[in-house]
Amino acid sequence: MKHRLTITLSSLLFAMASGILKGEKIVTEPNKSPRIVNIVNFIRQCEPRIDWITEEVLYETVVEQVKIMNKHQLRGTFLLQYDSLINGKYQKLLKSLPADQYEIGVWWEIPQPLVEQSGYKWRGRFRWDWHADVGFATGYTPAEREKLVDTYMAKFKKIFGYYPKSVGSWFIDAHTLKYMHDKYGIIASCNCKDQVGTDGYTMWGGYWNQAYYPSKKNAYMPAQNAENQIPVPIFRMLGSDPIHQYDQGLGTNHQRVISLEPVYPKSGGDEKWCQWYFDEFVNGASMGYAYTQVGQENSFTWKRMGEAYEMQMPMIARMKAEGKVVVKTLGEAGQWFKDHYEVTPPTSVTALNDISNKNLKTVWFNSRFYRANLLWEKGTLRFRDIHVFDEKVASDYLTKKGTTSRCNYYALPFLDGFRWSTAEFIAGLRFQTPSGEKIVGGDPVVDDSTKNELLVRWPTQKPKGEFVIRFTEQSTSITFNGEAKDGWLLELTSQKDVKTPFVKIDNKKVSCVYENAPYSVSVSKGNFKKATGADLQITPEGGSIKLNFSKR
Repeated sequence: MKHRLTITLSSLLFAMASGILKGEKIVTEPNKSPRIVNIVNFIRQCEPRIDWITEEVLYETVVEQVKIMNKHQLRGTFLLQYDSLINGKYQKLLKSLPADQYEIGVWWEIPQPLVEQSGYKWRGRFRWDWHADVGFATGYTPAEREKLVDTYMAKFKKIFGYYPKSVGSWFIDAHTLKYMHDKYGIIASCNCKDQVGTDGYTMWGGYWNQAYYPSKKNAYMPAQNAENQIPVPIFRMLGSDPIHQYDQGLGTNHQRVISLEPVYPKSGGDEKWCQWYFDEFVNGASMGYAYTQVGQENSFTWKRMGEAYEMQMPMIARMKAEGKVVVKTLGEAGQWFKDHYEVTPPTSVTALNDISNKNLKTVWFNSRFYRANLLWEKGTLRFRDIHVFDEKVASDYLTKKGTTSRCNYYALPFLDGFRWSTAEFIAGLRFQTPSGEKIVGGDPVVDDSTKNELLVRWPTQKPKGEFVIRFTEQSTSITFNGEAKDGWLLELTSQKDVKTPFVKIDNKKVSCVYENAPYSVSVSKGNFKKATGADLQITPEGGSIKLNFSKR
């Protein structure tokens, strides 16, 4: 299908200067990795949860999104749920968009028309039902999933003349994603940011932000080896607050949202918060690249998102014009990732300035083997989160359908600072002295200048010296340079009602089991030990600890 496109000479020159035509060159500061922004909006035909949100309200929301993106010459992606795909109004609108600025793809929720046109009986309460066992592919058998994909793709090609390159969903199973890639050539996907319980969907412990190649057995789990991965990068959506999102709802099974979504007035709807977020995004150490997604589903309506959407788009356009970010479609981002990485790369997300008055600082590190998070608070430092990845761990939905209204995707915890905490007691792996005193220090310095390595330096006052924390793909090493090299340790504590996954603590290895999956974390420098009043301690050896996360 050829999109209708009228271009004058002046508009063509402007488009070339603005980089909206294909082949947009990434322009960044020398030696600085690219900051990639996706504008992804997804489209539903109906919203059964709120009476005043009619089909016309939903349609006009998309019209307004297009107007603002056109005004600022921003490229982007619209993902279509099946019922909106077969709606003539959306077809006409999207066919009118310039093909070199907009991408049309798949939003993989399962509405009534898709099920019935695939020859199955609809089990939902409404034309679209958000419950996981009805509105998502995980609620169907693998054979049914393939038929649903075939129905969607046939209709998409009939309407647009080609197969889509991108698919998004709050969560997508490995069987469906692999089938979409193998048969229809999907090259990019996106899923929800990490969350616990929001809308009944839990995705917790995975690759934090950025993108990863998923395991063939589990689309939420990064693969460790190319032969066991689906060659479709999955980008994490919504622009999660790297400092404050994690701790929202401590002691509960439900998290509030702090993200770039324009509908949330205290984050994506607040200009000061957005400026803070983008400053950290552009300036923070990110290793190979940084990524964020902006945009909003039409279910939130222009009435609720419009003012903030109109605020965010010129901010992105300015950063693009200044060479601070590159704006790509989801499909372009996926192709860029595939061109640069054969396996999931190590990346980081760094926020050393806090918009709140708490003066918190954080560093996230991700690789295909594990993720880890550091948090500085009131001069102290702790690991807030460490999760391990294993491509052999199949998701609950790989070969069978889910039967409840909720879904659960998870990685393997070594430290879970959210689920192991309450509002009164915060779990963590803390830096302290052997006598239990908190180690207090100054501001950290983060360096990503060495390929595939993140270096964090933290100066301390007592004991006086400096911690050097080195993150690599397979390990994290911690070395203290200064007074009393072994006068410190790491202590892991959790709230008293938590059943940790630790089944055996040896001197050099901690053996774990979580959701029937065995795994381990070892040390090549330092020692593990069980200690009174703590889940475990890690003591240094010659001033250093080295944690290994690649051996299972």
